[in-house]
Amino acid sequence: MFLKYLIAGGFLLIPLGGIRAGDAVSPGFLEGHLKIVSPKPVQVAEASPSKGATVIYAEYPLVILSREGQKEIARVTADKDGNYRVALPPGDYVLDAKGRAPGHLRATPVRFSVVSKQAVHVDFDLDTGIR
Repeated sequence: MFLKYLIAGGFLLIPLGGIRAGDAVSPGFLEGHLKIVSPKPVQVAEASPSKGATVIYAEYPLVILSREGQKEIARVTADKDGNYRVALPPGDYVLDAKGRAPGHLRATPVRFSVVSKQAVHVDFDLDTGIR
């Protein structure tokens, strides 16, 4: 009878023995700062000059694309200070602005690589084109 339990226990251990905790790939992180550039400062009529126009970063989401730049992997929106952070599987990606097209938002897509359990810092400059 003891042999019966030993065999049954061994059967359960065989599949589990082939799985190690380290086999699951941990994500890495993309972090950075979104800088929005406007060639002309925004002035409100009949208002006192401001120290700086308020930027609403949520209006300018960023997209993370596959290495080839064809498939959208994720979107990230900067916080109120322009900072962003997102977890991604290890691999090669392209960071771009959502809605970027000729005559609208201007930005240069940035290629970057993510490594498991590490953060890569990529700042992104965006020209609104507002003159």
